[in-house]
Amino acid sequence: MLKPARLFLPSAIALATWLALGPTSIGAKEFTFDQTVNQQMARRLGIPVYFAVPASARAVLPKDIKTPDRLIDFRHPDAAASQANVGLRLVVAKRAGLARRLGQSGLVQTGDLLLTFRSEWGGAGAYPNIQMGISHVGLAYVKNGTAHNLDNPLDEDHLGVGMRADLTSNHYRTLKLIHIIRPRNLTDAQRANLLAWATRLNAGAKRVYPKQISFNEDYNDPKFKPGKPLQFVKHLGQIALGHNPPGELEIFCSEFAWSVLALRDCDPDQAGDAFKGSGVPSCIRPAMRPMRATGSYITRKSRSSYTGLADGPLLVIDALKLPHAERDKMLRSIFVADPNGLSKLSEGHKTVAETMQPKFARLETYYRSAAGGGWSGLKARLVGSMISRAIPENYSPTSFLINTLLPADSSNRTMDYVATVLIE
Repeated sequence: MLKPARLFLPSAIALATWLALGPTSIGAKEFTFDQTVNQQMARRLGIPVYFAVPASARAVLPKDIKTPDRLIDFRHPDAAASQANVGLRLVVAKRAGLARRLGQSGLVQTGDLLLTFRSEWGGAGAYPNIQMGISHVGLAYVKNGTAHNLDNPLDEDHLGVGMRADLTSNHYRTLKLIHIIRPRNLTDAQRANLLAWATRLNAGAKRVYPKQISFNEDYNDPKFKPGKPLQFVKHLGQIALGHNPPGELEIFCSEFAWSVLALRDCDPDQAGDAFKGSGVPSCIRPAMRPMRATGSYITRKSRSSYTGLADGPLLVIDALKLPHAERDKMLRSIFVADPNGLSKLSEGHKTVAETMQPKFARLETYYRSAAGGGWSGLKARLVGSMISRAIPENYSPTSFLINTLLPADSSNRTMDYVATVLIE
């Protein structure tokens, strides 16, 4: 940590760092707003307002964050007239040494979720818009003061050469933006357990992947089944413990992160015997309720209401409290395909976006009805129910961010938005 320049004469190293990062970074203690900087960030990000989140989604952070990186309170220009303060907390950071700085500053803690955020998806079409630009999620853990990542696929493309898992793999090295989402109220004991599970899984990655743990490319085929025991979480724990259970666990990235979080009450050094029986260990407990395609909160704003997998942009726009004509125009824009925007997607995501584009007509009806309220709200519930019946309860990468859009006092709110790392 570099001390403020007024307290001592900078060394040559400190001066070089100051020159490289800029004077606004050296004294940063908390996220601050500046109109000129805000305009610069708006141009740099180029995202629609529904790729940002209202202030109610934010985690409470200390006001003395110790980092040389710039901490910017970005407020989206399209939300300037709104009381919701829709925007992002931006950590503008150099790539070199990023994992160390994030771990030491506390901006990343064990158990946090690292969401791959692709700003170029903004306005590209219904699929990338509904996903809020999020394509992948990994789980973070802090070891020896450095932030590490745990991702499925458990390969070098995501964990790096030698499985170092310090945000230097090809996947993280090519990213420009990462959302940090924090599960609420994790205890020190739970973080210690998660650290132990993550360490075991990363250490055994070459042994277990892809023979015991493989990657499921079908996000519509989760292992979670309502009312059924979480046997797949137990299976993951058995693999991490080296029990070599029969069968292959095929699991996608967000289901993998969800499952590891479900082990937070299990101490791998003491709960080994519990994973040997036929039942699911009692310490396994979901950290976030799986979501249907559409939720109930937008039409029934109660503490017990919930969000849906496709509700993200709708909830952000609802928070803006726009005039009807302006709101409807923004809602329509979500479902318009932009060929130039689609060209910025990877081939895989582009194919999915183009295939699914015609299938979003019913969801657009749900969006516009839900936002209208009154009798339209009844229509939204009916349409939403039809959509949800065709899609299993799930936990997409975006779902962790969508959960933060519930009110702070919601009984179903288990996640908070921390910040977005903008890597230079």
